[in-house]
Formats: sequence, C-alpha cells, structure tokens
Amino acid sequence: MGSEAPRLSVVVPVFNEEEVLPLFAERVRPVLDGLLVPYEVVAVDDGSRDSTPIVLDWLRRRWPELRVVRLRRNSGHQNALTAGLRRARGAYVVSIDVDLQDPPEAIGDMLRLAQDANLDVVHGVRADRSTDSPFKRWTAGLYYRLMRRVAGTAVPHNAGDFRLLSRTAVDALTELPEQLPVYRLLVPWLGLPSGEVTYTREERAAGRSKYPLAKMIRLALDSVVGFSAAPLRVATWLGVLGIALCGVLALAGGAAYLSGNVVPGWTSLLVAVLFLGALQLLCLGLLGEYVARIFTTLQGRPAYVVAFDSVSENESIEDVLCQL
Repeated sequence: MGSEAPRLSVVVPVFNEEEVLPLFAERVRPVLDGLLVPYEVVAVDDGSRDSTPIVLDWLRRRWPELRVVRLRRNSGHQNALTAGLRRARGAYVVSIDVDLQDPPEAIGDMLRLAQDANLDVVHGVRADRSTDSPFKRWTAGLYYRLMRRVAGTAVPHNAGDFRLLSRTAVDALTELPEQLPVYRLLVPWLGLPSGEVTYTREERAAGRSKYPLAKMIRLALDSVVGFSAAPLRVATWLGVLGIALCGVLALAGGAAYLSGNVVPGWTSLLVAVLFLGALQLLCLGLLGEYVARIFTTLQGRPAYVVAFDSVSENESIEDVLCQL
C-alpha cells in the first residue's frame, strides 16, 4: 500500500457478499485511481459465513490499496461501520455499501464539494427511489418523516449511509459513547458544515439485500429509542387516555344501572380488559427498550471485536480459513 498516508479512506461494511465483491472492485478501483489522491479502501468483513473472506484476500493481493478488517462475529451494519471509521486513516472518509446501489462515481463529486466549500459532511441524497418496491418507498418515506420529527429538520430526506466525513467529523463521531449508533441521525446532530450530492439509486449488482423488513424495523426502533425520550411520553399519554376511557365506561355503566337497563353480558367487559392489558404491555415494552439500553451500557462490552487488520497483520489465506 505504500508508506504515504491516504488522503481518502473508503469504508465498506461487508456481510456475505461473495457474489458482488468482484463487481465492486472492478467498478470502484478505476474511480478511485482516477481521483489522483492517495487512498485506501477499508473493507470491514462483518463475520461473513460464506466465501467473502477468501474473495477479500484474493482481491487484496491484487489491489494494494484494499485493506481488510475482519470482525470475529456478525455485529451489525452500524457497528461494522463504526469499526471502519475508527480504523480509517484518511483526511476524508467515505462510507458506502458494497451492493453498488450507491454509485461510487459520486465519491469524486463529494470530495470536490467538501474541499471547495470547506465542508465537514457531504450527504449522498437519492434523487428518487424508483428501484425500490412501493412498500419500501412508503416505509422509507414514513421513516424519514418520523426521524425529522424526532431529531429535527437537519436530517436530510432520503439520505442513507452513503456520505463523506472530514477527519474532524470522524473524530467527533468516534468519541461519542454510543452503544447502538445510528449514523444517519448522529451525523446531522453534530451540526457541522454540510452539503449534499444527489444521485440516482441503482439496482443491486448481485446477491440479496441484507436489510429485510425485520432489520428495517429494528433500525427504526433504534433510531427513535436511541435519539429521543418521546416514546416514554407516548406511554404516559396512552395511560392518560386509558384512564379517560375507563372513566367514560364507568359513567356509562353507572347510568345504565340507575336506569335499570343493565343487560347481563361479557362483551363490554372483555373489550375493556383486553384494551387495558394491551395498553399496559405496550407501555412496559417501551420502558423495556430503554432499560435494555441502560443494561447494555452498564455491561461495557465492546460492540464488535476485531479479528485482524491487514495493515497490521500479514495473514495468509490459510489463517483466514481457520477462522471461518
């Protein structure tokens, strides 16, 4: 890789992406070589269970600027991104997914904008989501509207984890004591000078999406719980609403008793019990999310464990195979 410190680092979280990795390298390397600046590509293998480590080792031997960081177990996309940010050495750091839905050709535009306008953050903003399904477009729109209500209008609409950060921004992010970071909210929260580069989102180059509905829901929950106490207040207001409804039912029952129109039955009672039970469970669940975060923080366990870094360790392909 040479002794010259990289000007640009490109962080790429990778999990079970054996099919798309050669396509990623084939498309990204000419783009980065054409920028004419020293660079490194930090591929963070998030505990892949397929042939991803072998493909990464094969690519590293042919691409000197490729750096491989392997985590011992699957720690999640945001934690893999954290590992890459902490180990990136460039004055500017770009994060991008390996699936090529975010065009690497936009990296040059991001870098030029950051240098010309002296910006610390450049968000990649999707011009449209035509490649997504109608359901995903609807849920994504709902997510960003909710996040702007929770975290403020500084959150760019349709901006994911494709962004450029200055060294100042990276250092500020890695100093935060976040156990479950959501960078699409944390980065705007820093309040650093920022800009945007728009692009058209493409189809996945190969393989399957690693963000199914369950993970999307988990991300939304982490975003809300990790950035706002609003759900606790919602639980309080739901309790007030439940008390009010019970009061109305009590008054209605008293009026029926006084008028002599009491009809034996269990439907109304069953509905009231089920409603109050569901309300209590919802409030307990919301409270449990916050208690779980406190518990995780007090445990003090690292969010990820690095098995090796190709910059500091000269591992052979046999060593990689032994860790699978």
